[in-house]
Amino acid sequence: MVVKQPFMGFEFLMMMYLLLLVFFGVIVVKCDDAAVMQALKANLGPPESLDWSDPNPCNWAHVQCTRDNRVTRIQVGNQKLKGSLPHTLNTLTQLQVLEFQTNQLTGPLPSLSGLTQLQNLLLNNNNFSSIPSDFFDGMSSLQRVYLDYNHFAAWSIPESLKSASSLQVFSATSANLTGNIPEFFDAFAGLTTLHLSYNSLEGGLPASFSGSSIQSLWLNGQKLNGTLAVLQNMTQLTEAWLQSNLFSGPLPQDFSGLNQLQNLSVRDNSLTGPVPASLIALQSLKVVNLTNNLFQGSQPKFDKSVAVDMVGGNSFCSNISGDSCDPRVDLLLAVAESVGYPRIFAENWKGNDPCQPPWLGISCSSAGNITVINFKSMGLTGTISPNFSKINSLQRLILAGNNLTGTIPEQLKDLPDLIEIDVSNNHLYGPIPSFRGTVKVKTAGNLDIGKDGPSVTPISPSGGRNGPNGGGGSGGSSGKSSNTGVVVGSVVGGVCAVFFAGLLGVCVYKAKRKRSSGIPYQNTMVIHPRHSASDGDGVKITIAGTSGNGGPTSETTYSHTSSGPSDIHIVEAGNMVISIQVLKNVTNNFSPDNILGRGGFGTVYKGELHDGTKIAVKRMESGVMSEKGLDEFKSEIAVLTKVRHRHLVALLGYCLDGNERLLVYEYMPQGTLSRFLFNWQEEGLKPLEWTKRLIIALDVARGVEYLHGLAQQSFIHRDLKPSNILLGDDMRAKVADFGLVRLAPDGKVSLVTRLAGTFGYLAPEYAVTGRVTTKIDVFSFGVILMELITGRRALDETQQEESVHLVQWFRRMHINKDTFRKAIDPSLDLDEEALASVSTVAELAGHCCAREPHQRPDMSHAVNVLSSLAELWKPSEPDPDDIYGIDLDMTLPQAVKKWQALEGMSGYDNSSVIGSNDNTQTSIPTRPSGFADSFTSLDGRNAVGDALIRTFTENLNALSMFPKVLGPNYIRVVYQCCCGVDKAWEGPNM
Repeated sequence: MVVKQPFMGFEFLMMMYLLLLVFFGVIVVKCDDAAVMQALKANLGPPESLDWSDPNPCNWAHVQCTRDNRVTRIQVGNQKLKGSLPHTLNTLTQLQVLEFQTNQLTGPLPSLSGLTQLQNLLLNNNNFSSIPSDFFDGMSSLQRVYLDYNHFAAWSIPESLKSASSLQVFSATSANLTGNIPEFFDAFAGLTTLHLSYNSLEGGLPASFSGSSIQSLWLNGQKLNGTLAVLQNMTQLTEAWLQSNLFSGPLPQDFSGLNQLQNLSVRDNSLTGPVPASLIALQSLKVVNLTNNLFQGSQPKFDKSVAVDMVGGNSFCSNISGDSCDPRVDLLLAVAESVGYPRIFAENWKGNDPCQPPWLGISCSSAGNITVINFKSMGLTGTISPNFSKINSLQRLILAGNNLTGTIPEQLKDLPDLIEIDVSNNHLYGPIPSFRGTVKVKTAGNLDIGKDGPSVTPISPSGGRNGPNGGGGSGGSSGKSSNTGVVVGSVVGGVCAVFFAGLLGVCVYKAKRKRSSGIPYQNTMVIHPRHSASDGDGVKITIAGTSGNGGPTSETTYSHTSSGPSDIHIVEAGNMVISIQVLKNVTNNFSPDNILGRGGFGTVYKGELHDGTKIAVKRMESGVMSEKGLDEFKSEIAVLTKVRHRHLVALLGYCLDGNERLLVYEYMPQGTLSRFLFNWQEEGLKPLEWTKRLIIALDVARGVEYLHGLAQQSFIHRDLKPSNILLGDDMRAKVADFGLVRLAPDGKVSLVTRLAGTFGYLAPEYAVTGRVTTKIDVFSFGVILMELITGRRALDETQQEESVHLVQWFRRMHINKDTFRKAIDPSLDLDEEALASVSTVAELAGHCCAREPHQRPDMSHAVNVLSSLAELWKPSEPDPDDIYGIDLDMTLPQAVKKWQALEGMSGYDNSSVIGSNDNTQTSIPTRPSGFADSFTSLDGRNAVGDALIRTFTENLNALSMFPKVLGPNYIRVVYQCCCGVDKAWEGPNM
């Protein structure tokens, strides 16, 4: 049978065809840029002044290209251009900057999806008609976006914007935006400017604003509503324009963390409640506008340096700034706080006398005492304020038919004149206080009254839920549905209760078994001895203990008597708590004179303990105590109690007291590396020599190497940068700031986290995907090496556009020797040997900053490279005037024999060493009384030798592996050296 071979010529032709496609495809890609630019020119019809006459677009004015003619920049802002943009614009895949601002362009914007290199996009002040839904797809490098003042059809901020993880500026004022502000703004670690004024946005401020880096926030002139509570945690704000919206409720009570806020405008809203004292005291404030709201209480008195506008529309008790309110007004406002200062009160409580004319819901006696408070069916939500108990003249308290939750305050039973309290038809639970028998108490319609907690989630007023006899009752069908829901909820709740009860039983049983097995609890008591709970300064914390074998044990909770929040955060640590009073004393009550520096989550103060120990106290700002801030606080403690290394800053203790969160570190007197690299001239310092820079780099590498693989667990720092590298007086470096550290999970290549760190030091794969490995620290370390070589910051906005980003600029400069010499810090005085060292470090930096993580070395490689360059230790020359005359080349057995031989020689007897009559102190005592005269030093040495042999033998028996490793000859030498005895090893396992 003949088998025909297939015709190989066909496969060959197909292969050649594919190669031709690839070849011509490459050519087409390169030619596409020119074609797109010609299409752009045809659409715009540029004026002659723009000079786009050359056939090669790379020679056009305001256009830049790469060496292979790929367009990277089109910057034609304010050129009086008309027309539209071609739909092929997104094929300019190397485009980094696109600027068409302040022209007269019309038509729809083309999709720019896929422009992964695009960083700056300026399209503002044109007449574009629409923006496509996929406009931002794939723009992973996008940093600045300006879309202001265009006539777009209604659109909303798309989800695809999330891919722009490096976003710093997003400005779309008067761009016809609709819908809600999305919740993904916490994905942008470097976002500083968000301008969305004069659109049609609605809904509330997203919770993702909390703890963000936004500095300039413009949201004025639209339909936003809800409260402004999230502002309290936006500690980077410098200006907030929130005017002309529908915001309601009170201002945040704590503005103390917003110490950079200069301009706050909330006019033309429906804000209520008193203006908080923390805002009035804010020293950074320059402009504040409170006009046309419903603010209550006393009219605030700001500093004379603050430009204030609060004329008209408010409900202050007085028209004079700083005047106090009537005590009854203050009491009623304190009562209103627990229900969110509702608008109905702010609109109907005017003036400074709640009895003349009577305020809504308030009745008074002829003497002007408040006797009745009737808030029946006012739609109130919140809790019953214990401040009602301070209105001693109160006789009747009517709160029926609202949506109040919580318990009836125990203090209300002590009101001396109370004869009636009606809290029926709310959502209250818990025990009823033991009112006097003469008080009529109405609690009907509260399904959980008398129970320990609520069994049904209360419905807001908009839900229209009313209890039995609550007024506004629903019809039969809905009532039936409600009853069915109660039954179903009760059944489900019962099943869940049984399940959790069983689970609790198992946990208790396991805990008892652990305790009965004798496993000790450690790290459980952390209350400072000077501040026990009885002093009123106790701190409620939960400490995760460890068992004797290092495993986790149960948790111990301590009493809380301070005024701080009641939430509990688990912190794993030992006895490291330092009293808040001690820290106040040593920092002079956190005096500004003691400030060492400021960070994203607090201020660092210098202090000195009573024993002279200098410390650095990091005080977390109360305004940033969001979940993010607390996570960083816990992370610092969790990491620094597990790692100890000479190149990691040591944690000495911490303090939790009310809202205070403080970390205490060893003091590093020379401050941050950034001082000596970037600010040395301003601070009058000397520039760092190359040898010192090299040693600092090695110190940092060793510290990070330890974190990555030499500690008991592997950690990823995530925020390596010069401001987190501290220097001691010996200019040796230690890595600091472990708030963003993450545990590197075993058996996983990478871990997905929320983006954190500092822009300019972020590895590209982390900035795009959020996935972290130890290689993101390697990238950051590479950036630091580049900074050490060049003396330039990772991001320098003062440089020309192409030189702003250090990594890209450094790569270009490192191409040849001439350009590289220009990149080296001019303050460095380098000889040829030092220049070779710099070149080696530059090569290492390039490898560390490789685009792909697998192309970057481990930190152990960096340590090896740098340690080979740093100055090695050399022993000093021997001192010729050594008074002891020791021959250092003599072996120990020879020295012993020489000592024995010298005994008995003239001039060398016992008296010369141990028996002289002078007062010289020696290390060998005189012969004790009772010893025989024949007892010589040899006897003593033999006795001592026998004791040494016994001790040495016992230790070797206990560590029987040593003879195996060292060998019997080594043991024989040790016997000879120690005891002058030629003795072989007689222990086991030889």
